[in-house]
Amino acid sequence: MEKIRGKRIMKFIDLLIDRITMYRLLLYYLLALVGAAMLFGTLGWLTYSPYSILFTSSYFVITCLVINYVFAKVFDAPTNWESSILTALILSLIITPAASFKDITFFTAAAGLAIASKYLLAIRYKHIFNPAAIAVVLTAFGPQESASWWVGASVLLPIVVVGGLLISRKIRRLGMVLTFIATAILSTLFFVWLSGRDTGVALQNVILHSSLFFLAFVMLTEPWTSPATKGKRIIYALIVGILFAPALHVGSIYSTPELALVVGNIFAFLVSPMVKTRLYLKDRHLFGKRTEDIEFTPERAFNYKPGQYVELTLPHSSADSRGLRRYFTLASSPTEDTIRFGIRYYDPSSTFKQTLREADDDLFISAGQLGGDFTMPSDKKLKLAFIAGGIGVTPFRSMVKYLSDTGDDRSVKMIYSERTVDDVTYSDVFEEARRKVRVDTTYVVNELKSLPSPHVRPGQINAELIKTAIPDYLERTFYISGPQPMVLTIKENLIDLGVPSSQVKVDYFFGYS
Repeated sequence: MEKIRGKRIMKFIDLLIDRITMYRLLLYYLLALVGAAMLFGTLGWLTYSPYSILFTSSYFVITCLVINYVFAKVFDAPTNWESSILTALILSLIITPAASFKDITFFTAAAGLAIASKYLLAIRYKHIFNPAAIAVVLTAFGPQESASWWVGASVLLPIVVVGGLLISRKIRRLGMVLTFIATAILSTLFFVWLSGRDTGVALQNVILHSSLFFLAFVMLTEPWTSPATKGKRIIYALIVGILFAPALHVGSIYSTPELALVVGNIFAFLVSPMVKTRLYLKDRHLFGKRTEDIEFTPERAFNYKPGQYVELTLPHSSADSRGLRRYFTLASSPTEDTIRFGIRYYDPSSTFKQTLREADDDLFISAGQLGGDFTMPSDKKLKLAFIAGGIGVTPFRSMVKYLSDTGDDRSVKMIYSERTVDDVTYSDVFEEARRKVRVDTTYVVNELKSLPSPHVRPGQINAELIKTAIPDYLERTFYISGPQPMVLTIKENLIDLGVPSSQVKVDYFFGYS
């Protein structure tokens, strides 16, 4: 009973946080921290006045927006006001609130360095460092003005942790976060023990009065400056965690949280694909009434694996809570010259999709942050099974097209579910693969009046249908992509059928809902 109740609670939480994008959730979280700090300042629980906190936050927001606008004009880049506000709020939570107008110089320098780093400390338009972290590292080495990490005050700890856990749940980075936290604590205690000091006091300080949790939940997890795949993210967390120990030093330079993160950013940059380019609209094709395949020509070609995703930025006015940036799985194959995305429109659609749908032929969008582990294994002897629900078919379009174009003859059984026949998307690719390689697709249509093909079945995907369509299901590795409730249900069906969980991979990318 407790297990069932726990699952229901997690489903409710997922439903809640999947209604907004990761960036918008982070924005609300940071605003909540600033608001709580002002309240606690009013109550005397923090030593900073609410007016000082409000002034500092407002100054950082305005300054970052203005500086970013200037850089965007100079570099002919999209103006991403959402990103600037996030950077400003992070700075306002790690730099001590203003005590006098003399602090304005430091604030302006920190804001300017943070925004400038996105444009100047970048290679092929991909910035290397967390903007807030590199800003306070540079001010510490230059005018020797550093971050105080006052957000680490114990009175703010419950809000930092609860909100941080929601963000980690949203972006599926809890493993990386916990690895960092455990490593940072152990590293700190180890160096304290070496120096002969009290490890009990050190443990209390690192948990209750340090940057540990804010750094872990907010800055370590930034997608642009952390690795794109799971294994490399764990190594990244270990590096930053080890360097987190304040007693660690090289000569007279002692480690700080921001310096540890900057070093980790360098590792992340070296092991992550450098993708940031504009995509220019080439063609669009409608499937049924609500699904569109949109084809773009990339300004710079980039390498990727079938099944991976990218982040798209589409600046537009009056953006809703979903924001300006969204993650989409690449529907195109690396064997194709163009980039494709499968888009399904709902009523009402987000302002992002409305803008995309109504855009003229001059449309271009920015793409970056390539990532994802939902890719095929290198061992071609492994039998695979793809299960797609709705627009979750897009990664399989990429994979199947790749298999077909390269003549990869591995065994693939695919089950693809849609509500109506008109909603079925990319069947031309799947049928071509049926003829050329060993990809056998079964279409499952919920609302079906007649059987247009022997490969089409009425109903929904369930355990019985899986056993019928994929008789050797115990021998296959399953890939599931679609709406999250459908993905979780199919995964439970497979586990109940005896398929080991290690043979089940599910697609998830933050921003999907």
